[in-house]
Amino acid sequence: MDFPVDHLPGSLQVVQLQDFVAGAAAERGARSPHRHDYHELLWTRAGAGRHSVDGEPFEIEPGTITVIGRGRVHVLERAVGFTGAVVRFESELVLDAPAWLVGGHGALTVEVPPSSAPSLETTIGILGAEAARPADSQSADLLRHFLSALLLWIERWYDGAHAERGDDADVALYRRFVALLERSFAEHHDAGWYADALAVPAAALSRALSTVTGQPTKQLVTDRVMLEAARLLRFTDRTVGEIAYRTGFEDQLYFSRAFKRRYGVAPRSYRDLHRHPSNA
Repeated sequence: MDFPVDHLPGSLQVVQLQDFVAGAAAERGARSPHRHDYHELLWTRAGAGRHSVDGEPFEIEPGTITVIGRGRVHVLERAVGFTGAVVRFESELVLDAPAWLVGGHGALTVEVPPSSAPSLETTIGILGAEAARPADSQSADLLRHFLSALLLWIERWYDGAHAERGDDADVALYRRFVALLERSFAEHHDAGWYADALAVPAAALSRALSTVTGQPTKQLVTDRVMLEAARLLRFTDRTVGEIAYRTGFEDQLYFSRAFKRRYGVAPRSYRDLHRHPSNA
């Protein structure tokens, strides 16, 4: 069985919710399982409920923010008096440093320090206002940087909560892999190179990454390379040949074929479909 897929009307969307009721607590009942073709942050200021991501249950608790990565199977089973916000965004807006947060399997819930909640809500409000206004030459950069601030705060709060007990071993290895990948994806497309650089057997690395993300090493490397290509097509005026070179391909035709396998359309068609208004 395949699942319905939700898409965004733009590159980022903010939905503010007040005393929201959904799922089993609503008359229409819970929505059937579906996927999101975008990442999602769920900020809960107040209320309670329960949802599942990739079949794993998560309680909705006040004072938390939940990160749900693109492609996860999601069901909002129940929500009562939910007050907060939902931030939805495409992969192309995610800057490099906190990228590991949206790549994991299932969902990640982090407790927000009470003293940080006002800054969090202000930044979410700024993002919503920026996404709602007509795009100009600064729009894409502003969205990326405010979103990056949100993700970096989440990373800080996550690290603070795990400072004493440390990460799970697979998560710790995944974070090391992502840091290396961000520095090296354009020069190294081979999964074995990453295993050697991390001093981990290739099978062990792929197994750990699959446990955390649901994808093996090679797929994660390919996805990161193609994500960079998509960003450059969407937000810059570089030629397809230049983008192929910058992402580590010597043969433009081979690059175009690889890009089409990932996104379903050729690079030029992707640019025509998704070019950001600030670069039109």
